[in-house]
Amino acid sequence: MNFRDLEYLVAVSETLHFGQAAQRCFVSQPTLSGQIHKLEEELGAILFERTNRSVHVTPIGQAIIGHARQILEQAEVIRSLGDAQNDPLAGPLRIGAIHTLSPYLVPLFMLELQHQHPELLLELTEATTDQLIGKLREHQLDGALLATSPPGEDLGEIRLFKEPFWLAHPRDHHFYNKDVVSLSDLKDEKVLLLSEEHCLSEQIISACKIDSRDAVNPLPRLNASSLETLVQLVGMGLGITLVPALSVHGGRLATDKVILREVSIPEAVREVRLVYRRTFPRASALAVFSEIIAKVLPNTVG
Repeated sequence: MNFRDLEYLVAVSETLHFGQAAQRCFVSQPTLSGQIHKLEEELGAILFERTNRSVHVTPIGQAIIGHARQILEQAEVIRSLGDAQNDPLAGPLRIGAIHTLSPYLVPLFMLELQHQHPELLLELTEATTDQLIGKLREHQLDGALLATSPPGEDLGEIRLFKEPFWLAHPRDHHFYNKDVVSLSDLKDEKVLLLSEEHCLSEQIISACKIDSRDAVNPLPRLNASSLETLVQLVGMGLGITLVPALSVHGGRLATDKVILREVSIPEAVREVRLVYRRTFPRASALAVFSEIIAKVLPNTVG
């Protein structure tokens, strides 16, 4: 058993396809299949159930693959120790971010990150909170930018900033003539929300003390997966919504039919943090990464 065998093992588990795994590892399919077969013989265990149409990881395979990921991660740390003495962000850093944060935060820090740490190889993944937590625990990510507290003692967090929500309403809405919009003003409004997999929807419900189960006036949960789509629906007069402050920065959500404004609701805020495995060996890299984010934030968050 060697590191290359473990790389083959992880590649097959992630692609569930021997041909695609071979391409990813830059070897022929017979070579990869042969090594996996030798590894199974050496371990005395079947790691994958194969048919002509599908590949499935066996229970024992899942357990072994988890250890394989940890070994490969530690091997990568050993390879980069020399460079890390001079630059803790040298080499690959795999960061995930939720959909309602990534498009607005990443452009703020990318240039500064490349300027200060040109040797960094940032690998960015966008997904939902649950998916990112899963990837963290499977050692597929080194850190995740989330807006919820990490579940479980195996995960730690670096708190980055608090981000208030802004109100988006149609230009011809009666809010247009109100100088201040408070929590009580939202009571009888139709508040549009993203689809259920986005934690932002639950945060808005909680912050605005809205009962999403109200049978008389249920909140319209949409299949929209982006804030841009949600704001366009607001512009059509279908309702109002709340959006994170960073999404407003730089005019990303600007449209002639929608007013974007601050609200007088202290509870309408989310806290963004960098979540990581407590066993992750490059804690200094995450600390430097967090410092760069703090340096580039606009004054709309704090």
